[in-house]
Amino acid sequence: MTTSLPSESIRNEFDLKPYLESRRAIVDSALLNYLHGSRRNDAEILAAMTYSIQAGGKRLRPILCMAAAHALGGSEAEALPVGCALEMIHTYSLIHDDLPAMDDDDVRRGKPTSHRAFSEATAILAGDALLTCAFQCLADHALQQPPQQNGQWLKIIALIASAAGQDGMIEGQMRDIAAEGNELALDELEQLHLLKTGALISAAIESGAILGHADAEAYRSLKEYGRCIGLAFQVADDILNEVGNPEIMGKAVGTDRLHRKNTYPALLGLSAARQKAADLVNRALRSLEIFDTKSDPLRAIARYVIERRR
Repeated sequence: MTTSLPSESIRNEFDLKPYLESRRAIVDSALLNYLHGSRRNDAEILAAMTYSIQAGGKRLRPILCMAAAHALGGSEAEALPVGCALEMIHTYSLIHDDLPAMDDDDVRRGKPTSHRAFSEATAILAGDALLTCAFQCLADHALQQPPQQNGQWLKIIALIASAAGQDGMIEGQMRDIAAEGNELALDELEQLHLLKTGALISAAIESGAILGHADAEAYRSLKEYGRCIGLAFQVADDILNEVGNPEIMGKAVGTDRLHRKNTYPALLGLSAARQKAADLVNRALRSLEIFDTKSDPLRAIARYVIERRR
């Protein structure tokens, strides 16, 4: 998507593809274990939840959480339940985004959207169930930890709740809907994206930082990294919606223009939007300069965020 990244920030020796594939497999297995851990679920709801969870997501949020913990010498395994909760919240948001009352999309990741594969009512309830299941997952894991870790887990739960709720993703989605057909100023668009997409990505990084017992400097650096790549991810999404390949992306393109949404390409033009994404990744990479090679996955993911094709 861009060639503007500084050469000194590139670490070619880290191979991101097998890293992502191995972590994605771990996350996929854990998610299914969580969903199918109870036999009390209604078969239709469980099928709808599983359908959307298995629709082929990148698992970026759980992988970021695990990578952030690892960068500080923490345990990826300890971060896995948090990552799974984040992925459940992300999947619920996609189910609801696709509904007729929202973006009214028929295809997601190359498959019929949840309300098309099942029914609108089932899709709404499946999304609700995934959101609730996310916090059950967090609480159940927290209760298994030593009492001295209670504060750490309460902080993580509060952080994720804020990022997912009316102070984060929901507020961003509401602003996105309210702004359709009305041109926003650049700072207004940035704040919208930081809430709608960036908040949950930032929460993934910050949760990993908490689990890795980051000191104040490391936490600030990782928070800046999360803020930058969260916004860069949405800028890249805006660009892909404009010029991406629908067969690779598994969903329609041009829908932002159809819904008269505010996007970086619409506001700045494609070239400036690409440069904006590159600038954000450069800032993210600079924020990692205090870390050693254990943060190489985070460096590689920052570049992947704007170089991806779906």
